[in-house]
Amino acid sequence: MFLARRNLFHDKTRLALSVAGLALALMLMLVLNGIQSGLVRQQSMYYDNTPGAIVVGQEGAVGSSPMPRGTTNLARQTAGVASVIPILSQYFYLELHDRIVAVLVIGYEPQIGGGPWRLIEGREPEQGTEVVLDRVLAQRHEISVGDDIGVMGIKFKVVGLSEGNSSLFWSYVFVLKSTIQSLLFQLEITTLLFVTPSDGVSPAAVRDRLSDLPGADAMLKSDFTVSVQRTYDRLFGAPIRLMATIAFLVGALVVGLVIYTASIEREREYGVLKAIGARNRMLYNVVVFQALIAAGAGAIVGIGLALGVSQLIMTLRPEILISLEPSSALWALVTGLIVALLAAFFPARMVARLAPAEVFRR
Repeated sequence: MFLARRNLFHDKTRLALSVAGLALALMLMLVLNGIQSGLVRQQSMYYDNTPGAIVVGQEGAVGSSPMPRGTTNLARQTAGVASVIPILSQYFYLELHDRIVAVLVIGYEPQIGGGPWRLIEGREPEQGTEVVLDRVLAQRHEISVGDDIGVMGIKFKVVGLSEGNSSLFWSYVFVLKSTIQSLLFQLEITTLLFVTPSDGVSPAAVRDRLSDLPGADAMLKSDFTVSVQRTYDRLFGAPIRLMATIAFLVGALVVGLVIYTASIEREREYGVLKAIGARNRMLYNVVVFQALIAAGAGAIVGIGLALGVSQLIMTLRPEILISLEPSSALWALVTGLIVALLAAFFPARMVARLAPAEVFRR
């Protein structure tokens, strides 16, 4: 340990650069993975916050297409069903300050549920031309409660602001279900049902009964949420994981270069140690300890940087959710250890092959 520390701290500038390089690489890995996790979680936030244990949708396309007329009433009449929340979701474009903004509009019935789960200002819609906007969307476009916005050429009054309804791709907007039906010129259209079973009734049993409804499929909400998250993970996870892998390789190369250079500069000392009887195992330990010290410091600094940068990004861009779990810190420490072992591999082999006679002839 003494020899490892002495070799490593001989050039403090180089050590600082090594620690900084690994720390930045790990920070990038953690932030990228946090963005991916947050993005996936955002896609299911509406389902997570809407009451119900079962989701019913169109057969073969749950959540994306309208169900046959009468499905809501049939679901309410199904044995074991306590309540049904019908919603109609559609993508629309809002006209905000001469800009066109894509949003996911949720049509619901306030007296039943399915609307904003965290109303921070104003109230829920009561008339057909009233709307609740997400706070982030409203702040970005300087919209307040009482202002008017345009939807498909029709003026809507903002009567409330909600929180936690924004994602990187769109924001949720809430209106009366009848309003969307009028805009689409279709009555009694519904895209999803959130079903709560009666007390003492198994959600799986109710799901099986609802799956027998004509033109409908039913899923446990937990399974549906996982399905939604996996879909978005397949779409966006691969490129993010690729960038995180590149960051990992960069960190390994930085630490490896520092350890290799430190080993080359102490080549004569290693030769003397071998000449007086030091075994390769002891020399291996010196090189590995050097790598562990540099990688451990880099991992700790990287975790701290990731936490700080994540908070800064979410403060500047509230629509971005960066989800850093406690397990991520452990994962970063393990990654740092792997980097250390990889970085020590080539210097250790070089030291092990060192011939003392060759060193002294130089």
